[in-house]
Order: sequence, then structure tokens, then C-alpha cells
Amino acid sequence: MRKLIGVWIAVAAGVSLAQGGGETPDPRTRTFVMPTRVVWVSPNTDQSSVANAEILTSPKYGQVPEGIFLEGSGCRMENKGAPASVLVDFGRELHGGLSLASGGLSGKDVKVRVRYGESVAEAMSELGERGACNDHAIRDGVIDLPWLGTRETGNSGFRFARVDLVSKGVLSLESIRAVSLMRPMPFLGSFKSSDERLNQVWATAARTLHLCCQDYIWDGIKRDRLVWMGDMHPEVMSLMAVFGKQDVLPASLDYMWKTTPADRWMNGMPSYTLWWLRCQHDWYRYTGDLAYLKTHHDYIKAVFANLTKHISAENRCALPSGFLDWPTQHNTKAVDAGMQALMLMTFDDGVRLAAAMGDAELEAQCKAGAAKLRLYTPTPEGSKQAAALLSLAGLADAKAMNEQLVKGGVQGVSTFYGYYMLEAMSKAGNTQGGIDTVRNYWGGMLDMGATSFWEDFNVAWTNNAFRIDELPVAGKKDIHGDFGEFCYIGFRHSLCHGWSSGPSAWLIAHVLGIQVAEVGCKTVRVKPFLGDLKWAEGSFPTPLGVIKVRHEKQADGSIKSDISAPDGVKIIRE
Repeated sequence: MRKLIGVWIAVAAGVSLAQGGGETPDPRTRTFVMPTRVVWVSPNTDQSSVANAEILTSPKYGQVPEGIFLEGSGCRMENKGAPASVLVDFGRELHGGLSLASGGLSGKDVKVRVRYGESVAEAMSELGERGACNDHAIRDGVIDLPWLGTRETGNSGFRFARVDLVSKGVLSLESIRAVSLMRPMPFLGSFKSSDERLNQVWATAARTLHLCCQDYIWDGIKRDRLVWMGDMHPEVMSLMAVFGKQDVLPASLDYMWKTTPADRWMNGMPSYTLWWLRCQHDWYRYTGDLAYLKTHHDYIKAVFANLTKHISAENRCALPSGFLDWPTQHNTKAVDAGMQALMLMTFDDGVRLAAAMGDAELEAQCKAGAAKLRLYTPTPEGSKQAAALLSLAGLADAKAMNEQLVKGGVQGVSTFYGYYMLEAMSKAGNTQGGIDTVRNYWGGMLDMGATSFWEDFNVAWTNNAFRIDELPVAGKKDIHGDFGEFCYIGFRHSLCHGWSSGPSAWLIAHVLGIQVAEVGCKTVRVKPFLGDLKWAEGSFPTPLGVIKVRHEKQADGSIKSDISAPDGVKIIRE
């Protein structure tokens, strides 16, 4: 489903070159990160040896040599017929590459093999082993190192790196530094509570999104380093809650607009065109930027004209194909139900967009399309994803759908549509159930060593599995290499996927209770829910400034709230 055709490459290049054919500034900043620990070194034999590996975690100056001139002040690696190897941990998921400083002790023809991994096991794997690959980014390859110099390599998502000296001789590896590439976006939104596990989930979700804000808002930073339009909606919601108005979002929306004719489907998937419209709606609702919205007026009108053709005589969504998320893809009836709800919500959004742009004809068209779609009511077919969308679209009773959502605990929750499940729980008055889901589902990834959230996760995978920051354990499952399906089998599975960042937006909206009530955040509703929490505090960025709140549960169960808001923002307390 997600195979790209060659024209995408040309189009992507054209977008950059179209800016005058000259220099295009990189919006990201570079930061050097030192390893936090040496995970493993190859055993010393008569064929190879490694000494002084722990020096790789010491502070470095970026020069070669780092110590006494020419005597070898780094990790001493010797290949006498077999590779000498070292594996390091940078302590957290990173986007970027490596800077290797080569001191050189014998000869000048030094070749090393560099392997990146989002898990220890991936960094130790061979290409082709359980999905290990170089798709989208070279994460396993052999490079030359200079004599008395540094070499930068790689552009991927990783936490671990393994370096093998594959040429015969002796190398003084002076340093291994990660070169982190990130957009300098300050964290304006925040969340803290009396539950440290929720705090860790929020911070990890927010950082997952930050990692995926690269050239554009990407799906993942190791694999799927692309704008996947449908996957972006939870990232849009999280971006607004954590970072506020950032150029990376309209740039991503514009990229898809410029490269997809109105009668075609974004990323080749009809549901992703629906999500583009929903992202436009939510971005306008947050920013109030009518001038930006109007730049897409003709395109939006043409897209809705095409969508209207795909409402059947039976008032059903008749788009040529459907996709919600990967775990739902086996259940075609649930996909059809979810697509009906998604299309309805898109037409409802279209009514508001048309009204904002003053297009009465488009507004009437969207109202008519929404009215038709409401006449057909599917069932969730045992799917939590479909149940969530049916609830949010108003096609099914929220409390009835909540029964489907809580059935079986967090089994059936997914990293992408988990956000909509949380939203549907809150709509049904079950925000406490949402809090528990955040703890048990996203927290389950933390228990397995996650420092960013994954493309997919099933709590059942954790049974008798070793953590991603551990070397393989005999008799245990590999949480990374032994699971996954569709396009993310084994080590091809991305462990940093922006669509999993939903809790960062949901906790602010439904625990802190901060929700936009008027376009441009001119009016904001604050309706906290603490449930089993003693207190919660945080902030939410608006185009007019940052709202700050603190909620404390009193002895009688009531909540005392302190709220500060910038000038121009009206607060409605509930």
C-alpha cells in the first residue's frame, strides 16, 4: 500500500529547487551527544581485541588526537583477522548521525562498519535479519576513516551505535559522538501531575513529536522519513498543545497540496486526503489564520467536489479504498465503518471551513454531504478504532462505544488511533479510563525501555520479552525483532513514530482541561479532571501567549484551580 513511485523523488527535489535554485537554509540545529554507556565489546581473542572502551563515554573536545599526541588516547581496536567491535548507548532516541574521530595507530586505510539501532538487538543484527534494512536511511554500511581526522556518517533515527573495525590493523577510536539534528522549538506546553508515570508518558510523547519535526513533519525518523498525511493528525494536535504555532506544520500541509492534484489521493490513500482537510480545519481553529486558509480555498473546494462524488446512493462512503491504521487492516468491515465516520467528520469540518472563507456554495455542499452520510449508521465490528471514530462523529452513542473501548483493557489499543480512543473515552465521560489507558498502554512501552513511542505496540508482546536496551536474553522474545506485520516486520519496525504522540495533547485537553472554544484561541475553556490524581499543572500555548494552570484536589473532592492567561484570551471555567 505504501510503495512510492519514482515521481515522488523528483517532486520532492523540485519543491526544494523551486525556491530559486540557490541555497535553502536548514531549519534544524546540530548538537553533539556523547554516549552514556558502553553496552558491549567483542571478546578479546588472538584474532581481535578492544581496550579502553570506557573512554568513549568521557567528555571530548572534537579534536584528533584528544590526548598525548600520536600515542593513541582513545579506544584501542585491533583487527588481526577478525573485526574488533564496540556498541554504545546514547541514552535516548536521537535523529541524526555519528561523528567518528580516528586517531590511527597503524596504516591509513582504515575501514569500519557502522550499525545504528533503535534497540540493542537491531544494532547487533545483520542486514536482512528479521527485517533489518537500509530503507529510507543507511543504518548499516562500511565507511573509510581518515588518519588523524573525523568522519561524519548516517542520517537516521537511533539510540545505539555499533562500530566494527573491519580492516586489518589498529585503530585508536578517539570518540564516537552523535550528531543530533533537531528543530529549535521550545516546549511551551507542559504537563505535570502527582503521577510520575503520566509525567514520563507526556514528556516521551512530546519528545517523539519533536524528533519527527525535521524537514517536514515526518512519520518516523528511521523509516518512513516522509510526510504521511493521515498519520499527521495526532502530530498536529500535539504540536499545537506543546509547541504552538510552528512553520513546520503549514510547510507540511503545503507540500501535500502542491504535489497532489485535487482529484487524486494524498499518499495514494483516500483517507489521507480526508485527514489533510481535518488538519486544515484544526490548524485554522487554533491559529485563526484566515489568510493562510484562503490560499487553499480553490483546492479545498475542488477536493470536496471530488469527495461528493464518492457518497453512494445508499449514503455510504464509497471511496475506492480505506485505511485507518495497521492493526485494523485485517477487519475490512471495521475499516468501512471507520471510513464512514471519518468522511462525515471531514464534511462537518468543511461546513466550518467554508463559512470562515465566506463560500456559501461550498458550505451548502458540505452540509448536504454530511446529512447524507448521517443516514447510514455502521457498527464497529469489534474494533476499538472504529468505535472511537463512530463516537466522535456522532454516528453512535458515546457511552455504548465506550463499552467497546474498555473491553479487554488495553488489548486492541494502537499507537496511532489510541489518540482517538482517548478522545472518545472523554466524550463518554470516562476520562479516568483514558488516564488508565495512558498508564498501561503507553507506559507499557516505557517499561520496555522506550525513550520515544513506537509505530505499533501490543501489550501482549511484552510477555517474556527483553527490553530494547538489553542484549538478547536466551529464552526470551525480542520485543523489537520478533514482532510486527505489514510494512513493519521485525527490525524494520520504527520505534519513533510521530502518530504515537497523542497523549501529549490529550492530557492537556482532558486532565488539565484546556480546550479551544473560539477560533484563534480567543476563548479557551478550562474544565479539569483529576480522577485519582492529587494535583496537575501545566501550560498551553496560544497565538496570544501561554496559559498556565494548576489544579489541586481539596479534602471534599472539589478542585481548586489557579489560572493565568495572556491578554486577549477569555477563560471560561467549568
